[in-house]
Formats: sequence, structure tokens, C-alpha cells
Amino acid sequence: MNRVIGEVLQRLLQVVQDLYTETAVLSEGESELQLWYNRGYADGMISAMRILGYAQQVDAVDVIDNRSLVVGQALLPWGKAYRHGFDRCEKETAEVLGACRT
Repeated sequence: MNRVIGEVLQRLLQVVQDLYTETAVLSEGESELQLWYNRGYADGMISAMRILGYAQQVDAVDVIDNRSLVVGQALLPWGKAYRHGFDRCEKETAEVLGACRT
């Protein structure tokens, strides 16, 4: 792995850890839509890193992506906020890490 990718991964993993800390206590409710979006964002980042072959680096920081939080929530506002954050960040993370490879 080149130095640039290593540095970018470390920064992304720090963001994931920060978002997980921020969203540690989620409850169902429209008042917390931003928190649900942020958790989806973190989970999308983890998903992209794993898909791109960086599972070992994700596992090294002991981040557990618990998507069971959204089971059965997809049609509710907080489930939609989560999914939007997940989809957006999965795409953006793939773009960023892809650009680092070139």
C-alpha cells in the first residue's frame, strides 16, 4: 500500500470512529435524523473500505458496523436518513480511495 492511501485510510478511519462515538446512542425519532445520517455515513465508509480490500485496516481499529440498527426501519424517516448517508458515503469513499490509487 502506498503512503498516500495509508494516510487517507487513517484519516477516514478516524472520521468513522468519531461518527460512531457521536452516534453511540441512537433512538428512533425524527429529531435525530442527522445522527442516523451520520451513522449511515460511517457504515457506508466501512463498507467501501471492505469492498476495496481494506478490511484488515478496518479490523485493526476495532470498529464494529452494526447494521442491525436499521432492520425494519427502511420506510421510516430515520431509516431513510441512514440509507442516504450510507449510499452517499459508500460512493464518496470509493471515489476518494480510487483516486489515491492512480
